[in-house]
Amino acid sequence: MLIVMDRSATPADVDRVVETAGRMGLKAHPIPGEQRTAVGITGNRGTVEPTAFEDLPGVLEVIKVSHPYKLVSREFHPDDTIVSIGGVPVGGTRLVIIAGPCAVESLEQTVTIAREVKARGAHLLRGGAYKPRTSPYAFQGLGEEGLKILAAAREETGLPVVTEALDTSSIDIVAKYADCLQIGARNMQNFELLKAAGRIGKPVLLKRGMSATLEEFLLAAEYVLNEGNPNVVLCERGVRTFSDFTRNTLDLAIVPAVERLSHLPILVDPSHGTGRRHKVAPMSFASIAAGADGVAVEVHHQPERALSDGPQALTPPMFSDLMARLAPIAAAVGRTL
Repeated sequence: MLIVMDRSATPADVDRVVETAGRMGLKAHPIPGEQRTAVGITGNRGTVEPTAFEDLPGVLEVIKVSHPYKLVSREFHPDDTIVSIGGVPVGGTRLVIIAGPCAVESLEQTVTIAREVKARGAHLLRGGAYKPRTSPYAFQGLGEEGLKILAAAREETGLPVVTEALDTSSIDIVAKYADCLQIGARNMQNFELLKAAGRIGKPVLLKRGMSATLEEFLLAAEYVLNEGNPNVVLCERGVRTFSDFTRNTLDLAIVPAVERLSHLPILVDPSHGTGRRHKVAPMSFASIAAGADGVAVEVHHQPERALSDGPQALTPPMFSDLMARLAPIAAAVGRTL
């Protein structure tokens, strides 16, 4: 349920609501707003009635939340959330562009690409130090050495780093180096990993699972928020269908669906969503037109030599062209780069 406080409610009134919830075995989540504070209550199994809070001082209204996800819902938090990743805002009117290689291969490769994407307007650097691969014989990433390389690239360019955490055993070491923890599509319903990411508190980029429904996607985000971390960015990266002309089917209809139901920002990854570099730019344009808060694309200066996902990586000149052509589309939908 959502408890809406009166405009005249004092901090002590809010604390009283939180304490009351705690005595009932519930978890309270204060949500400050521009004009008034709300308090989200989770953990209610249906036995707590609104009357338990309605007569408390400072309480204006108690609203039952209809969705199974609570904290990510616009019913709980009507205003858009803006997540700061290393000082870069994700959400709001400014689009965010995440760019970099699929995998960290070497210091020279990563720093070279980081310089290229920085010069061409990228805001955040992506790159995998731990790589979940379908084949056990494929390149699995450099591990902590790759994280050190990403940190060196950040030092060189100033670009905050987004990189994937694969499991609860490695999440602490990833958090030591990363500005944002990515939870990949294969781990979207790894609930222990989601809870661990919530407890660490760093921003989380949560990718949609390849067969996940919208409700499952939002409930995965709920796990992170329920641990006290509100800084979640959603990412559509394509789902598995019968299509044989693309790696995945990029489901852009989920962008306005998420924006209607949730306050969290949503990005689109057209690189994994299509699997072919010639499709990345058109689907990036479509993503921004659909209302996405930005895109995450793969860039490699020598994609023919890439150890992971070379066919979907843009070259630096292609990334320049993408950025130039995104600008008028952003302006047309009231956004800036």
